[in-house]
Amino acid sequence: MDKLEVRDLVHVFNRQEVLHKINFTVRNGEFLSILGPSGCGKTTILRILIGLLHPTSGSIIKDGTDITGLAPSARNMGIVFQNYALFQNMTVLRNVEYALKFNKELKAISRSVALNIIEQVGLTEHLNKKPGKLSGGQQQRVAIARTLARNPEIILFDEPMSALDAATRLLLRDEIKRIQKQFHSTIIYITHDQEEAFALSDRIMVMEHGNIHQLDTPENLIHNPADQFIQDFVIDNLKLKIRSLIKYIEVSQ
Repeated sequence: MDKLEVRDLVHVFNRQEVLHKINFTVRNGEFLSILGPSGCGKTTILRILIGLLHPTSGSIIKDGTDITGLAPSARNMGIVFQNYALFQNMTVLRNVEYALKFNKELKAISRSVALNIIEQVGLTEHLNKKPGKLSGGQQQRVAIARTLARNPEIILFDEPMSALDAATRLLLRDEIKRIQKQFHSTIIYITHDQEEAFALSDRIMVMEHGNIHQLDTPENLIHNPADQFIQDFVIDNLKLKIRSLIKYIEVSQ
């Protein structure tokens, strides 16, 4: 069943059309990555989905209802930003609690909800620390916990690992997949990293210049590339990374 459907999405900025009639669906419980180079329109899509931008034309359908004109707070989506967007003067606990401050149903139990989520992302021992005392990976976990606390139906990730070192990215990648399974979340994940998209996704939507080149499973992208861009940007780049890794392993042995 489709959780989200995007129909004929167009966005014009400075008289230039940056999204060209984008159409795609996201299935309930799916992990969909939007993969593409910088400037391809993937972050614009995310900002329109969450309600931070209004499209020039087109519509967003969630569970059969048109939400295109709804405020961000009415969409029941959560977003995890690349730069964490944490309150530096608040502890981990207060940062997560703050996400529930304006929710009438959860405000009264915000402390217990926050403590439970913090435990589930493995940050209990850090709950009284401020973000400046945490590593980049730990700060990103706080950002994820804050989003999960609101129990969103869809979680959007805006290149959440681009500022992290390789080892931390691998650990956080596993954590995100574990969280998805545990919370049965529908996830839309923005990335420019081919390996990351292939490791995480049920399906991958590959974009360039505001257009979708192919939306498919990782296996089908490899075996049935739609065009030369998929071959060059996705397959050839993956092969280069694999060859570099094999060369490194051979040298180290």
